[in-house]
Amino acid sequence: MRGIEAAGFTTCTPIQEKTLPRALAGHDVAGQAQTGTGKTAAFLIATFVRLLRDAEPPEGPRALIIAPTRELVVQIHSDAELLGAHTGLVFRAVYGGVDYAKQRETLREGCDILIGTPGRLIDYFKQRVYSLKNAEVLVIDEADRMFDMGFIADLRFLLRRMPRYDRRQSMLFSATLSHAVMELAYEHMNDPVKVQIAPEQITAEKVEHVLYHVSMEEKFPLLLGLLRREPSERAMAFVNTKREAERLEARLQANGIDARALTGDVDQRVRLRILRDFKEGELKLLVATDVASRGLHIEGVSHVYNYDVPQDPEDYVHRIGRTARAGASGKAVTLGCETWAVGLEAIEELIGFKLPVEHVEDALLPADVVEPPRPRRRQSAGHQRDGAGRGGPRSGASKNPGRRRRPDSKRATPAE
Repeated sequence: MRGIEAAGFTTCTPIQEKTLPRALAGHDVAGQAQTGTGKTAAFLIATFVRLLRDAEPPEGPRALIIAPTRELVVQIHSDAELLGAHTGLVFRAVYGGVDYAKQRETLREGCDILIGTPGRLIDYFKQRVYSLKNAEVLVIDEADRMFDMGFIADLRFLLRRMPRYDRRQSMLFSATLSHAVMELAYEHMNDPVKVQIAPEQITAEKVEHVLYHVSMEEKFPLLLGLLRREPSERAMAFVNTKREAERLEARLQANGIDARALTGDVDQRVRLRILRDFKEGELKLLVATDVASRGLHIEGVSHVYNYDVPQDPEDYVHRIGRTARAGASGKAVTLGCETWAVGLEAIEELIGFKLPVEHVEDALLPADVVEPPRPRRRQSAGHQRDGAGRGGPRSGASKNPGRRRRPDSKRATPAE
């Protein structure tokens, strides 16, 4: 209760109000609610209460919390330390991209609650750094994202090494409870109670949706004009690929907009620094791929720009869920260019309404757009410096002429 008070919680959100009585009574719960509505606090509080009832706690981990992305793991761990500051419970977070040996040694010291991404959890489990034999609570967060990111086999690997479903309490939370997610719930949970909050209202009520139909050439000038017309202390722009995120970052910076790109292969230390600057208000605009659209609990994001229309309609819901959190209002602006506009119909079918369309006024397209200099291409060692023989074979013949270079992926890389 001291931790809840320190977190500033005074009233339960709808998902907490429906989940906590059942979870505190020991029932398994499969919960669906919009992102940013308090799911994390619901399962953390229920987990703490169960673990604190043990007069003689066994060797841990006693609870396992699995999340699909490192950002979400970091966020859950932060919330756990705040809410559980006075419980005496020990929390550990493990995820890819940073401090492999340090995380392993810290985890070897033991913990009560282990939070991690599937890959890193399996890695340490196979090394026998920890055991799941005494785990009495399981939490799967953003379960539908596990399917989207291809983690379902890893998830089942961990579940099969835990005590039987009737010897533990399991909680599953997700923004959407698809058939595949519920099949997982019924396979690995003990007659779970299904809890849904306003399933007919897919998006947050206080989000203002706006759609601009724009050509690919006019898309960046329009974004620049919108940012200038409606300056924000904290905004996010979503793109579909890592390359576009890096290109958009460079173009925004060239035009005086303080922006940084957050993609799947950014070093974890850099990612955490970018997120810290964004949360503290030092960074005004965060450019992100969909790997960053979940698990980020950042207050005060007033605008979300869908620079690229998402390919998966559910990603639209998760993107705009970064704004209008905890009862606040926000604006979701979508730029529908000819490349990505094909996804609009599926989005509107999912959310249940047509996106309001606004006309692109000439005043919104600035004439002073500055393009950043293109990075110089590194010259192949086999080509002559004066350009002679351009396009011809390299001077050094390949030892394996039948092997082709694998092209760069155009899709954003999911982060572990």
